[in-house]
Amino acid sequence: QVQLVESGGGLVQAGDSLDLSCVSSGPTSGLYPVAWFRQAPGKEREFVALIGTYGTKTNYADSVAGRFTISKVNANTVNLRINTLKPEDTAIYYCASGPAVAGGRPDFWGPGTQVIVSS
Repeated sequence: QVQLVESGGGLVQAGDSLDLSCVSSGPTSGLYPVAWFRQAPGKEREFVALIGTYGTKTNYADSVAGRFTISKVNANTVNLRINTLKPEDTAIYYCASGPAVAGGRPDFWGPGTQVIVSS
């Protein structure tokens, strides 16, 4: 079992940068890859980025590649750096994990952190 908690969201201006953090805990914390997803108002939740268990492999959605950077700070903390924020980045950002997260089927989800980008 893994518990996930996101932080770092808020109201920001277009063009700013933002760091989101995902902290995991529990008996199997740190054993699985971690992914970030987001859900914009009125839209379905979408994949954003993934980092492997050891932090050496990453994968990004085409829509965010080059602006988003996922990194593993330690065994239980994964960050998501968002550069040059755009209004269309407004969404609730979730981190997720589990043995099947790389296949788009996370077992564990955090409650989310909201990012609002004003123009």
